[in-house]
Amino acid sequence: MAAVYHAEINEALADPVLAALLGRSATSAPFDRLAWLSLLAQECLAPDRCILAVARDGDTVAVLPLRQHAAGLAPLANWYSFFVRPLCNDAARMPELLTPLVQSLAPAGALELAPMPEAEAMLMRAALREAGWIGEIVPCDTNHVLEVGSRSFAEYWAARPGQLRETVRRKGKKGVVRLRLETAFDPADWAAYEAIYALSWKPSEGNPAFLRRFAEAEAEASTLRLGVAEIDGRAVAAQFWTVEGGTAYIHKLAHDEAARQHSPGTLLSAMMFAHVIDQDRVALVDFGTGDDPYKRDWMESVRPRYRLEYYRPSAIRSWKGLAKLAARQIMRAERTPNLKQRPAA
Repeated sequence: MAAVYHAEINEALADPVLAALLGRSATSAPFDRLAWLSLLAQECLAPDRCILAVARDGDTVAVLPLRQHAAGLAPLANWYSFFVRPLCNDAARMPELLTPLVQSLAPAGALELAPMPEAEAMLMRAALREAGWIGEIVPCDTNHVLEVGSRSFAEYWAARPGQLRETVRRKGKKGVVRLRLETAFDPADWAAYEAIYALSWKPSEGNPAFLRRFAEAEAEASTLRLGVAEIDGRAVAAQFWTVEGGTAYIHKLAHDEAARQHSPGTLLSAMMFAHVIDQDRVALVDFGTGDDPYKRDWMESVRPRYRLEYYRPSAIRSWKGLAKLAARQIMRAERTPNLKQRPAA
């Protein structure tokens, strides 16, 4: 029988099994790590409302990072997180540990998780159903990725759209844009990134202090890849990537609209892809969430992300949420066309 408990984030540091599961490793992702969760809680959320729901049987543990709010429980994540998911140090035992873990969340009455990868979303749905929760799982976002395989950058580049390759050839040949990739954190480079971001088409940065502290930590771990494009010594485009667990994560990119005619962002992307494929030898490039059209030129696969919304029917505080959920399902059913086969003419 698994022991289930809820812990504060910092308590995990004292537990070697949890610390290993939530640490940096050959297969880790930034958004699963204790350092990420702790920094997110400190800079973007309320630390005293952030918890780790843990189910443990000996040295086998499953954990789900969560935050408490007035309506129930939500993931310990925000717009910087590419995904949220439960973790277990024995994948085969994840299902049996998730059910008691989910049962321990019953007092909250409501749980929403997003964006979740498909495999973990289905495991969570099964555990929630078994534990007596009622709700739904729906697609909520898309994740563009590039499965590099054994290809070199030249092989990858040969398969890109002709217009993209021609843009890079023509604009690169002119020599107007100077490109560089940095792995050490430099305050001047980061200030340039923030200035470019402010001039770009992007919405205002949600929490620049969080992103800076994350970049500083990644530089210390030698996983930072900060690309900068300059024209006449002035930075006009910047991209913030990290490399971890065989994957290159594209966190942020921006360019100065005033320099758009020189395509600094496109040239910088080509340089960044070349580096992570040929130098870092990554197996995957992850462009995060969002279905921006330009991502299709660089990436080759799209993965769905899901939102889970579940309630405990025995909790009176959940009845309003259940009623809204039922109303949405009825409306969706009414909008769905009748797919019955028509009689032959």
